[in-house]
Amino acid sequence: MTRVAAVDCGTNSIRLLVADLDPATGAFTELDRRMRIVRLGQGVDRTGRLAPEALERTFDACREYAGVIAELGAERIRFVATSASRDAENSDDFVRGVRDILGVEPEVVTGDEEARLSFDGATKELTDAHGFAAPYLVVDIGGGSTEFVLGDTEVRAARSVDIGCVRMTERHLVRDGVPVDPPTEDRTAAIRADVAAALDLAAGTVPLDAAATLVGLAGTVTTVAAIALDLKEYDSAAIHHARISLDRVREIAARLVSSTHEERAAIPAMHPGRVDVIASGALILLAVMERTGAREIVVSEHDILDGIAWSAALGGE
Repeated sequence: MTRVAAVDCGTNSIRLLVADLDPATGAFTELDRRMRIVRLGQGVDRTGRLAPEALERTFDACREYAGVIAELGAERIRFVATSASRDAENSDDFVRGVRDILGVEPEVVTGDEEARLSFDGATKELTDAHGFAAPYLVVDIGGGSTEFVLGDTEVRAARSVDIGCVRMTERHLVRDGVPVDPPTEDRTAAIRADVAAALDLAAGTVPLDAAATLVGLAGTVTTVAAIALDLKEYDSAAIHHARISLDRVREIAARLVSSTHEERAAIPAMHPGRVDVIASGALILLAVMERTGAREIVVSEHDILDGIAWSAALGGE
């Protein structure tokens, strides 16, 4: 067994997983898993730069994670950064800060590599014996981008496109710095148009209707699942491998789009950091399900973070 620490730093959140893994047997023992909403991608779509306050929130989380990693004695650390830090002009500030705090170089991975890591993390447990038929289409809805990966035991095709819950919210649901709440019909239509165009791009690389099982990852999908399951609080075990129907997703998306900030915040399983971006995320999820023809989505709590951990155990391969 190798003790590894994996960090996934996305546009909206930064997450840590410390686990003991054995690549030879597939054994996996989770020691610590945590997440903080840091909104690293705040304003990047508009300014092209990482905001100083967003960097400081992220570095504060990194300092917390450094303490956990030291306490648990991880042998290997891999830090993967995604969309916001790929896009920013001042990404060097981000890289330097992470290196100073954690002693490891953050890897600003390509969209294709991000997709492969997500696929590996999400599908290791899925088998026909448990009712999960291959091939799988893994959809990872992030803050700044969404990854589509088709495969079975290996990735067949992958594509990352620039639609995410934060990017769509900042582009269409903020006016003069103030959220449009609840979103107006013309603004939700603009989100749908952007998402449709991005799905056209993705379909040029990944056959979106070729999968037997649609697998959804990340905070938008897990939050919609928590709402669909009527959870009184967020319950990872209940959400992991839950099956949510297209009709239920359509109903929840309509509810979120028509609700106010206060109404969304009052949903029991809603993380405070997702209140302002969940409506955009739900519209992305609904559009994906409609385009793929899936009648349901299988929700996975294991995603790119788990894929990063497996890659660290394998020496970063």
